[in-house]
Amino acid sequence: MARGEFAGRTLARSRKKRRWLKKWWKRKELGLKEKYDPLEGTARASGIVIKKVGIEQKQPHSGIIKGVVVQLLKNGKKVTAHVPRDKAIGKIDEHDEVTIEGLGGSQRGQMGSIPGVRYKVVAVNGVSLEMLRKGKKEKPKR
Repeated sequence: MARGEFAGRTLARSRKKRRWLKKWWKRKELGLKEKYDPLEGTARASGIVIKKVGIEQKQPHSGIIKGVVVQLLKNGKKVTAHVPRDKAIGKIDEHDEVTIEGLGGSQRGQMGSIPGVRYKVVAVNGVSLEMLRKGKKEKPKR
């Protein structure tokens, strides 16, 4: 490794070369998020609920996590989304239009003990799921 007074160019080159060993840098440079992400790089996407599913938690937890299979409107891809909070799954029916967003797990992954689920439901038919759940708003009829 160069350490001398005129080593700046050598150090910069070696740093530039080693960037590709960093996972986040490589993903960013090659545009892998946009390539493989069903949301295509956006924060939110809307889709149609195909069916409701119960997802079993990973060890050491036990219980059924409520979720929905959503077909996205923008590209037709199917993703599983988690329905957060108590009794919220009752406010969602099949063929409703829902808005989903990322769950917030690190490195485009799942969160906690929910296997393979990377998205959560935020709104149903344009109304916030939290407002529906609390009873402050009603779901519009389609």
